[in-house]
Amino acid sequence: MRLIGGLRRLDRAASQAASSRIPTRIGLALSAVEEAAESTKLWWGAAAGMAWLGGWRGRRAAGAGLAALAVAQLISNGLCKPLADRPRPPKEWFPHDEVDDRPGSSSFPSGHTAAAVAFTAAVVPVWPAAGALCAVPSAMVGLERVQSGAHYPSDVATGAAVGLAGAWLVRHVPRLIVRNRPWR
Repeated sequence: MRLIGGLRRLDRAASQAASSRIPTRIGLALSAVEEAAESTKLWWGAAAGMAWLGGWRGRRAAGAGLAALAVAQLISNGLCKPLADRPRPPKEWFPHDEVDDRPGSSSFPSGHTAAAVAFTAAVVPVWPAAGALCAVPSAMVGLERVQSGAHYPSDVATGAAVGLAGAWLVRHVPRLIVRNRPWR
């Protein structure tokens, strides 16, 4: 129980720091990136750009990113959120009105962060330069989810872990299946 109490205190302190110390202009940029990431539009757009401009490597990176995004969304929104059913952070922690525009679904884990990290982590091994470019908005999405009051920092950290797991699964499971196929 001490661990959970410590996590709650850390969540509260980090949430309040993020919501009150981020300058207004940076907060507006974070909100714009999060709005672009809503319903995974940002990542579909990035995949289209990679596929169009990147030749075979761009198409492979786009496919890997979208596959990892789908896996992460399935895990975070389809499995974890219904099981956890964690309420959103209390509105009184946040000194701005963005907190009034939050979803009613479970807070745990952050599906936006899971999708962003999964897409980015799956792109990096295929096309490192594109993955590095994706890392910037990916980090901004996670920070915005805390700053806006939509998630606790622990929700975002767990969403990032889910995203990394989704990228790992997309990269390694097909190889494991082929290597261990029973029909050899």
